[in-house]
Amino acid sequence: MKKKKIKKAAKKSAKKPAKKKTAVKKPAAKARKKTPKTKKQPAKKTPFIPKGASLEEVGIITHYFPKVDAAVLKLTKSALSVGDNIVIKGHTSDFKEKVESIQLDHAPIQKAEQGMEIGLKVKSKVRENDVVYKLL
Repeated sequence: MKKKKIKKAAKKSAKKPAKKKTAVKKPAAKARKKTPKTKKQPAKKTPFIPKGASLEEVGIITHYFPKVDAAVLKLTKSALSVGDNIVIKGHTSDFKEKVESIQLDHAPIQKAEQGMEIGLKVKSKVRENDVVYKLL
C-alpha cells in the first residue's frame, strides 16, 4: 500500500486592523496660590509637678520594649519602690507616672536599690538615655 500524502490546510487568520488610540484631553487645573508651608510644632507639654515638690534623679533608661511598653532602668543615684511617682525626661519624652510594676529577672519586686538594673512598666514610649526622676 502506498501512503497518501495529506496536505494540511493552512488556516487563514483574519487580522483585524488595530484601533488608533486617541489622547483624551483633561481639563486644565486651576492655578493655586502657593503659600509657604510652615509646620507648627505643638507646644511641649510638661507634666504637672505640685508646688513645693522636688525631683531626685533615680537613673537612666538603657532599653525600651515597645510590644510590652516596658523599659530597662539602671538605678544610678537612688532607690525606687512600687507606688512612687516618677518623671521621665528625654529628648522627645517628658511625662509623669506612678510606678505600677517593677521586675528583676522576670520576677516582680516591691523595691529596687541603687545599682540594680530593673524592668519598669511605662505608659509612653521612652528612649535610651532618658533620665528618670523621683517626685518627692
